[in-house]
Amino acid sequence: MMWCGVVTLFPQSLCAIQDYGITSRAIQQGLLAVKTWNPRDYAKDKYATVDDRPYGGGPGMVMMVEPLRAAVQAAKMASPMPARVIYVSPTGKRFDHAKARALAEKREPLIFISGRYEGIDQRVLRDVDEQLSIGDYVLSGGELAVMVVIDALTRWLPGALGHEHSAMQDAFSEENAGLLDCPHYTRPADLAGEKVPSVLLEGNHQAIALWRKKQALGQTWLHRPEVLAAMALDERSETLLAQFQQEYALENK
Repeated sequence: MMWCGVVTLFPQSLCAIQDYGITSRAIQQGLLAVKTWNPRDYAKDKYATVDDRPYGGGPGMVMMVEPLRAAVQAAKMASPMPARVIYVSPTGKRFDHAKARALAEKREPLIFISGRYEGIDQRVLRDVDEQLSIGDYVLSGGELAVMVVIDALTRWLPGALGHEHSAMQDAFSEENAGLLDCPHYTRPADLAGEKVPSVLLEGNHQAIALWRKKQALGQTWLHRPEVLAAMALDERSETLLAQFQQEYALENK
């Protein structure tokens, strides 16, 4: 089982992954556990104060050390094994597909700190093992970022997906050579003249694999050229990409 604890001022927001979708099914199957701790429960005054004005002035409020640290400690005590504490923050290392897989495969219990307001008191970082960022933008709170991380790593838990190879074929996966995914189609084969590519209907698995590879290369070239530029393509991939580019040029004259 993958055990995740979340320190958050809004534990009800985690219902999005606790009660719905793949993560919910993983919880029901005993593959994943998601528990929450609210710093307000560890505040020392009758108002359950968890934030205060920043020293030095400036707008906004900062999450206080003591309630946050106490909540993290409570989560550590509840963890089935020593846990890794992760703070989701714009200053963290960029979270990606490979990191999601690594976290899932290691199966180390994880405790996530969700920041709010202007962030957390810097001294709390002494209790943090790692910082992760899901992108270069600002959210109202860390809960969404934490849910992104948990959802992404859940896909790598054996049995969490309906098909054992689904995660391996996702965009950016190692098995997909770090490319975007190819287009997908289902029934009907002809929808008012919008037809599924014939290669997908003919049962030639080798031809289908080549088509999917060409499309993955092409989609990455179209939508994430910086990803493609960082790759060292082999001769076959170069040929497939050139074919895609020629076909794309003809279709978009």
